[in-house]
Amino acid sequence: MDMTRRNFIKLAGVAGLLFSIKKVHAAANEKILVVYFSRTGEEYSLGNITKGNTEIVAEIIAQKTGGNLFEIKPVTPYPDSYEECKKVASREKATKARPPFVGGVDISNYDLIFVGYPIWYGDAPQIVYTFLENYDFGGKKIVPFCTHGGSGLSSTDQTISMTCPTAKILQGFAISGSIAQNNFSRTESIVVENLKRLGLT
Repeated sequence: MDMTRRNFIKLAGVAGLLFSIKKVHAAANEKILVVYFSRTGEEYSLGNITKGNTEIVAEIIAQKTGGNLFEIKPVTPYPDSYEECKKVASREKATKARPPFVGGVDISNYDLIFVGYPIWYGDAPQIVYTFLENYDFGGKKIVPFCTHGGSGLSSTDQTISMTCPTAKILQGFAISGSIAQNNFSRTESIVVENLKRLGLT
């Protein structure tokens, strides 16, 4: 193969890669849904909170993108007590429970779906998987985001990819729960940085 042809193929390959990368970014005209599960009550190191950490982040995303919000509300609320909630969460994870949630949302109208949750025992709460398994995400883009106490996304993006194999999982992001609860300007800044990375602002 001569050098001219080889260089052409190499350039074509690079152009194709750039095109594919561009395609997985969000588009400005995409319809956006922000789905989240969040918990109030007694929280480790934060005391008694009246707005959940993940809810704070979800509301910023919706406000910055013009997306709609859907909260995953459990039919049976989780205990306000931190220790009691831990017991329930541990049991649900061990049994791979699928706790039911209230209501629903028509995701067919949306192109890009943010899915947010706190990290419980190194994973998303099981009720988040109830939601994900309840819908067909074929052709949708999903952006995972979480609040956490030090674990980051904790491979939940990979688990969501396996749970929703027909969706395109974009690179997610994580925000410390203490930052979300106590430093709104920093939380907003982190969200904006990630929205820019996704091509949304």
